[in-house]
Amino acid sequence: MRLPNPMSSVPAFNPLIEQISPPPVPSVQAWARAYDGAKGPLIDLSQAVPGYPPHPKMLHLLGEAASSRASTGYGPIEGDGILREAYATHVSEVYGTSLASGHVHITSGCNQAFICAIMAVAGAGDTVLMTNPYYFNHQTTLAMLGIATKLVECRAENGFLPTAADIEAQIGSGVKALALVSPNNPTGAVYPPALLAEIAELCRSRGVWLILDETYRDFLATEGAPPHALFSRPDWESSIVSLYSFSKSFCIPGHRLGAITAGPAFIAQVAKVMDNLQICAPRAGQAAVATALPLLADWREENRQEILRRAKALSDVMHSVSDWKLDALGAYFAFVRHPFEGVGSAEVAEALAKKAGVSCIPGSYFGPGQEQYLRFAFANADVDGLTMLGQRLSSFTL
Repeated sequence: MRLPNPMSSVPAFNPLIEQISPPPVPSVQAWARAYDGAKGPLIDLSQAVPGYPPHPKMLHLLGEAASSRASTGYGPIEGDGILREAYATHVSEVYGTSLASGHVHITSGCNQAFICAIMAVAGAGDTVLMTNPYYFNHQTTLAMLGIATKLVECRAENGFLPTAADIEAQIGSGVKALALVSPNNPTGAVYPPALLAEIAELCRSRGVWLILDETYRDFLATEGAPPHALFSRPDWESSIVSLYSFSKSFCIPGHRLGAITAGPAFIAQVAKVMDNLQICAPRAGQAAVATALPLLADWREENRQEILRRAKALSDVMHSVSDWKLDALGAYFAFVRHPFEGVGSAEVAEALAKKAGVSCIPGSYFGPGQEQYLRFAFANADVDGLTMLGQRLSSFTL
């Protein structure tokens, strides 16, 4: 009989992964499942998913593409040419500029776009700037890659927007990139074009990449106005990267499709990363979205209008409820200050889900110093659901 070796040890996990907290959304969903329905239907303001179904034509295109033999093989690492060209045309129209397919890399969702972009410019021991509050998946991505994070504070009194001076104060040796999200997750804050131009010039002058996540740009309040003029800068390819998701606008988060817009030299670096992560993005979704981009433009505009109606409904509700304060609102999100001084946001969010049937994400998940806040992803709920929210908040006690 072979005896165990007393000198043997249990293999260790990667400490960079082990130190990261478990994914936050499942814990929030567990709180919601514990709700007994006493107050009425659950008002789900947690995960940022569209609260309405895909267009029937979108489903038809997906089914058609998925059943095609052409979708079963590997595609180009940078993405299928048909979507790269269609998206380049679309981006050119949105920003009033001229971009080519060589400026586009298709990814499996925007989270993967962020991972690819970060790995293209930074490695273990380098530093990336983020705002506080931040999107938690950006922070955990950096942590598991061994990339240090420095935070630029965004305050309620400034609309949760940073100043260029605050950013400049954090740029030091080893800082490779600044990661911004506009419209912002979690606050909803929208970066004005002038502020983005100022930040872009600062990054260029300091040799820092500006990585701008624009997942929610399809839901801006102003119709037809370019979100910014960064792609019109003559030197944009050497310092600016834009990230995008097709999930929200087309209501297809399960098909995992995103995009990077950057200079061809940057795209070439991303291809090296992508080849090792996934080889290529899912192909059926690429074929379907390439057709749907121009075909469903009117439907997507109707959805933008619907999200604006939901934003107004939430704003009206929050201004009618005493003690709760709406500190920021935009695109998919509201950042709400809860009235329970000294009580952690996770405790408030858990009780709100279990006792009042309102599911949301604690502010503490988005960075230090956010214990007084909750993130409401109001795009998930219709106007009637948001109207019910006022009564739930008014009567809620810990």
